[in-house]
Amino acid sequence: RISWISDIIVVVSPENIETMKTIIEKYGHKRVTVVEGGITRHRSIFNGLKVFAENEFSSHLLQKPEVVIIHDAVRPFVEEDIVSKVVMAAKEHGAAGAIRPLVSTVIASAADGCLDHSLERARYRASEMPQAFLFDIIYEAYQQCTDYDLDYGTECLHLALKYCKTSAKLVEGTADLWKVTYKRDLYAAESIIKDNLSQQVCVITNGKESLAQVGFLLPESLKSQIKVEAIAVSLSKNDSRLQNIISGQCYNFVCVNDKRCAIQETQELVDMLEKSNIPLLCPVVLISVHLDISENNSFSIGMEDLTTIKKFARETKKKNILVYALLIQYK
Repeated sequence: RISWISDIIVVVSPENIETMKTIIEKYGHKRVTVVEGGITRHRSIFNGLKVFAENEFSSHLLQKPEVVIIHDAVRPFVEEDIVSKVVMAAKEHGAAGAIRPLVSTVIASAADGCLDHSLERARYRASEMPQAFLFDIIYEAYQQCTDYDLDYGTECLHLALKYCKTSAKLVEGTADLWKVTYKRDLYAAESIIKDNLSQQVCVITNGKESLAQVGFLLPESLKSQIKVEAIAVSLSKNDSRLQNIISGQCYNFVCVNDKRCAIQETQELVDMLEKSNIPLLCPVVLISVHLDISENNSFSIGMEDLTTIKKFARETKKKNILVYALLIQYK
């Protein structure tokens, strides 16, 4: 997703390595190296850094980067802008990390379980990810770590300060840096993903004069609510603009046509989606709209056509592609 990142190191527990490799292969991820993690956060990060510096840890060393970014998988919604800001700050200061305001007051309890003292919330910030470092600084810091640091520490910025005297630049983060920590957070994450995917739709017509008005009015009525890409194209020609829209990870399509049964055109679009690199992590929605403007319309569709559409929809659903057919008849 971010082209200027040269290599991606994914550190996972030993029992999940094969699962991770299967995911990488299934979705065609590039530039990814899977590394076995340690029993703690710091030991796992150190294992990831060793891929660039220690032959004993990796059969083929990757080219050592100027800047390395450390990020958590539990913060899946980070935007490129904050990653870029943290990297640029790290290049200038040696280390940098995203921060957010505290949403709760931090208190300390005494030995008897009663309140000992509280911190003035306005003076403190929550340390978030991503964090970025000049590689030589963070690697040297980890090399000097004690076993206590590696087993009980959690803050990478503190290691750079403690062992390399590097004060990190703190970059104000955005609200999308929240962590998926509890089971309820999974539902929130799913809602965010679905909301993002529903913000764009591609309206496809075949360019015929009879469809021109609908092909114009439908996008116009949708524009106030979502981003709309409207194109006139013959799907069998593999139009380059449609290919670009699909590769841009559009998950919603409306195909307007004037054929009684438009399964063939819908099938061609499904084939294009399957051949693309779009990860079908969430359903793709295809709405095939048949526009009947004949003189003798009868508000009916043949059972053979209906059976064909239903069968086709059942098959594509197995591929996480949801197909709907809509018949509009008018004089």
